Amino acid sequence: MQRATLALYLILVLLPGVAWGQAWPTKPVRIIVAGAPGSSLDIPVRAVGEKLKDRLGQAIVIENRPAAGGTVATDAAAKAAPDGYTYVMSFNGPLAYGPYLYSKLPYDPQKDLAAVIQMGGQPFVLAVPASLGVNGLKELLDMARASPGKLNYSSLGNGSGTHITMELLKSRAKIFMVHIPYAGGPAAATAVATGEVQAHFAPIATIMPHVRAGRAKLIAMSSERRFSLMPDIPTVAEQGFPGFDSYGWNGILAPAGTPRDIIVRMNREINEALELPDIKTLLRNQNIEPAGGTPEQFAALIKRETERWGPVIRATGAKLD
Repeated sequence: MQRATLALYLILVLLPGVAWGQAWPTKPVRIIVAGAPGSSLDIPVRAVGEKLKDRLGQAIVIENRPAAGGTVATDAAAKAAPDGYTYVMSFNGPLAYGPYLYSKLPYDPQKDLAAVIQMGGQPFVLAVPASLGVNGLKELLDMARASPGKLNYSSLGNGSGTHITMELLKSRAKIFMVHIPYAGGPAAATAVATGEVQAHFAPIATIMPHVRAGRAKLIAMSSERRFSLMPDIPTVAEQGFPGFDSYGWNGILAPAGTPRDIIVRMNREINEALELPDIKTLLRNQNIEPAGGTPEQFAALIKRETERWGPVIRATGAKLD
């Protein structure tokens, strides 16, 4: 009799949670994007969001919050209800650099968020205005050394990968350039194309329209090896800085405590979307390498990158508060 009672109790306790998980989603799903509209974060997630709308049977609401280098968007997701209806498309800035750049980051990337899936990645490409007359990294560095503090560089925001990558180059090259943060990739790319700033480590997708229009020139890639999708661009490493390596990555996360079955479902649906021919073509056209994989693999990447960049950021002395 006691066994029967216990079995009935377990059924009554567990069944509602199972049914709830199976019913998800019953309303629109929100994805907060830690980047501006048209950025290298925004374009892929909107395309995948269209596929998710059909696969999940609910609208996917995209909400752009590019402020404070992506920390505002990431914090909003960390503090959202863990009910499976809020996610964030974030990147290495708020997830791996933030703990070292801010003395009081309002969230813990590895405790307050649950990794869902890595979406993709790409190196940053160092762009200069075509009007600057610079054809290689050495020329830019010589110009900076000749006029300390006279050259400016743009970034996607304080603490972004584009910011930290340039700070790493400044430290290695022993130069001084003034940092001007912008609210997202398109604005930062426009700044270098118009000559408002003299350099920008850009996400490839946002700078290419300016390159094709003849307003900007690419002089170096931030990855240690040449990027397979743009093999003609030399790396920083091969232009005098061995071991220089910086790679931008991004992915989807949920508030910590989001039911495991929902995270697994989202992971599966996004993995399948990333394999669709039109999504692959879109990412290739944006020079983004699709990633995919399991939640555990993405969580391991965040942990590994956080540990790797700590000493680098400390060595540059970069701080944002």
